[in-house]
Amino acid sequence: MTLVRYEPWNVLQQFRKEMDRLFDTDTNNGNSSVVTSDWSPAVDVKESDDAFTIIADIPGVDPKDIEINMEDGILTIKGQRESEKKEEADGYKRVERSYGSFYRRFSLPDSANPDKINAKSKNGVVEITIAKHEKVQPRKIAVQH
Repeated sequence: MTLVRYEPWNVLQQFRKEMDRLFDTDTNNGNSSVVTSDWSPAVDVKESDDAFTIIADIPGVDPKDIEINMEDGILTIKGQRESEKKEEADGYKRVERSYGSFYRRFSLPDSANPDKINAKSKNGVVEITIAKHEKVQPRKIAVQH
């Protein structure tokens, strides 16, 4: 059995770090880079031997209105789904679909190649493929005499 020293202040420090990470705040000047969104599209993330794939359900949004950016290892997907005016006279009793802006961010590992990102849309499903860097093959170095 391993003995572990209990340090009660570590719990509070960890909590603060998690809150800072959650709200993405810069603790030096208190500025926040949090972008709020009205709804969030559902996504699937999968990894294969040569690529990462993000599949996002974004129905009702024109693909040209979806903005995808890659900066500092963070892939950002944002856009907006416009609301239709619903009148009781039109027969609507309930409106459950979300409207407004959306914003999703994904941290990519170092193996992701930011120069080889492709996105395509079909039937309201956006598929983003991020290729991995090619593995560097070991090289034999000859010793000269």
